[in-house]
Amino acid sequence: MASPRVLLLLPPLTQLNTPYPSTAYLTGFLQSRNIAVEQADLGIEMVLRLFSPDGLRHIFRQLHGLEPSLPREAIAMMRAEHSYVDMIGPVVAFLQGKLPDLASYLIQPRVLPQGPRFRGRKKFARAVSLEDRAKQWATFFLEDLVDLVQATITPHFALSRYAEQIGRSASSFDHIAAALAEPPSVTDEWLLDIFWDHVNRVNPSLIGLSIPFPGNLYGAFLIAKTLKQHRPELPVAIGGGYVNTELRRVTDPRVFDYVDFITLDNGERPLLSLIEHLSGSRPRQSLCRTMYRHNDHVIYADDPSSGDFTMNDIGCPTYRGLTLDRYLTILDSTNPMHRLWSEGHWNKLTVAHGCYWKQCTFCDVGLNYISRYEMTPTERLIQQIEQLVAETGRTGFHFVDEAAPPAALKALALALLERRMSITWWGNIRFETAFSPDLCRLLSASGCIAVTAGLEAASDRLLDNMKKGITVDQTALVAAGFKDAGILIHAYLMYGCPSETIQETVDSLERVRQLVAADLLQSAFWHRFTVTAHSPVGLDPSAHGLRILGPEFRGFAENDLLHHDDRTETPAWLGEGLRRSLLNYLERRGLDLDVSQWFEYEVPRPQISSSWLSRLLKKRTSDDHSDLERRVVWLGGAVTCEPTGKRSTLTLTSSQKDHVITLPEPEAQWLEQLIREATPQQTSQTYPHMREACQGFPGAESTFNAFLASALWKKTRDAGLVLV
Repeated sequence: MASPRVLLLLPPLTQLNTPYPSTAYLTGFLQSRNIAVEQADLGIEMVLRLFSPDGLRHIFRQLHGLEPSLPREAIAMMRAEHSYVDMIGPVVAFLQGKLPDLASYLIQPRVLPQGPRFRGRKKFARAVSLEDRAKQWATFFLEDLVDLVQATITPHFALSRYAEQIGRSASSFDHIAAALAEPPSVTDEWLLDIFWDHVNRVNPSLIGLSIPFPGNLYGAFLIAKTLKQHRPELPVAIGGGYVNTELRRVTDPRVFDYVDFITLDNGERPLLSLIEHLSGSRPRQSLCRTMYRHNDHVIYADDPSSGDFTMNDIGCPTYRGLTLDRYLTILDSTNPMHRLWSEGHWNKLTVAHGCYWKQCTFCDVGLNYISRYEMTPTERLIQQIEQLVAETGRTGFHFVDEAAPPAALKALALALLERRMSITWWGNIRFETAFSPDLCRLLSASGCIAVTAGLEAASDRLLDNMKKGITVDQTALVAAGFKDAGILIHAYLMYGCPSETIQETVDSLERVRQLVAADLLQSAFWHRFTVTAHSPVGLDPSAHGLRILGPEFRGFAENDLLHHDDRTETPAWLGEGLRRSLLNYLERRGLDLDVSQWFEYEVPRPQISSSWLSRLLKKRTSDDHSDLERRVVWLGGAVTCEPTGKRSTLTLTSSQKDHVITLPEPEAQWLEQLIREATPQQTSQTYPHMREACQGFPGAESTFNAFLASALWKKTRDAGLVLV
């Protein structure tokens, strides 16, 4: 066989603002092994095919013959066809960042045709910038077109999920087969045209389709279908997040009428073993974590001698081949935290593989992507950051960990400061007490702008039941530290947890209300608790008081399970009240209302004191005597020392203001030296312990303790000295 050529594809549709990183990781890995590989994001290409003058003309031509039967809104949009066609190019270019000066023009009356999405819009607050107003109007413009396509051409089309309902109801392969038997829609045809363009250009010997979410499943199998019809000799493999969680038990051999291989968990080793097999150097039965069909039976092969690659060995993700300047920044919310998902262009990296906690009962803790825990060496992470900045020209990073470990983030932050690297970054964490206020300040200084974390249930009893390993008070205190450091927070929340009562749901909402009112949460989202097949709850539901009701596994997908709680049932209408309350809270509305008023039916009043959070925050103390094993790091600026007789005046420069303190000469020299040793430098450095600082202090231990309690020490801390 000739040298392998691999084509890795992202079927539609994941996100518009930045590429999903799965193919970028695998492309970087294969390139590090000198294997020819190319990648493409078919989702953004299909969307841009629609959002073009030719694409819209094609859509409108299809609608002209259907006009009498179309919805009233669609007919109204057809009358504005020329405006849509004329403005689609400038709107897309503006949202790609190519025509920023267009903002003032787009919000002028009668420039953009205003369909149904515009009618429900709120008036802009004065604080909303001209650019944001234009982005929001441009987003409404695109969403109107998407709604038109959904209502008249194909219900499968969406800006973030393509035919998601098919992937979410796929316990049997019948659902997929039926959808694939339907005549292709216009958007399907565009997708296939784009696909064949890439195949003809690359001439691959293997095609890999990444399926991270249910909304990528239909597109992947549509591609696989056309491939088997026209190039049956060309092998196709699927993998990705959806495959890892949903397709672990595939038994229906019909699946392999479309795909040749299904790979599980981290893709590097299975993909390499597959390439070796196709090259003739590895027998099929020795593949790694791969399913295939043999004699009309599904076979799972996993060579025990083929271990996973370490984080040091997988190469660096690369976005080569993904035209980054074509991605769209849409603005569906001015909430600063929400914008990170839909607006930013982020390089994606992983601080650590898996989860260091891996005890939560609702999580797939037994699966490889959670259970195998390994940190990326800090030096390797820095190299990857430097490489991606050089490649993409972008300095924004999203760390896509299950939960980034505090120790790893501390090491990363110090390394960034030592190298004077200017990036912005955000990622997912646990509300650990290890995230002290000082560590939050350090992370902020290194470029951290936001964190996301699972509070899950604002009830200590429920948190204990799910083995979350945190308390509600602990979460609030950690959030306060992030807030003080200027870092945004998004909290993931659940309702309807096993044995959860309505009272606990109401109490959770009261705590969330207080957290939002105090600006400790900038964003949050409630979702209903779901049993997954691979979680501790799903594996032993009776131990958690649950009965599984279905769906019956019929050979294809298995993950989300229907259940009944024998102890209590959480009514579905609670979800609407929780959703409505948060929508208002995040707009700073209704924060003074009793939380019970948000629900359609009568609920008990909260049993949580309205002063719970304020009292908790008042109890916060800072005792540096207990931090003697912490290391001292200086985040401030230059320090000058001017002798004045037996005393010296130190000026401590910070980003906020200069702090001036006067000390006896020996103490001033000691503090100046401590700051010098604690300042991040490019040379190899060991930051001093507070215990060492105590030992070097010019005076007795009692004098040192008195100094730590003084206003002068507080000034030093305020100026930028942290203990981490």
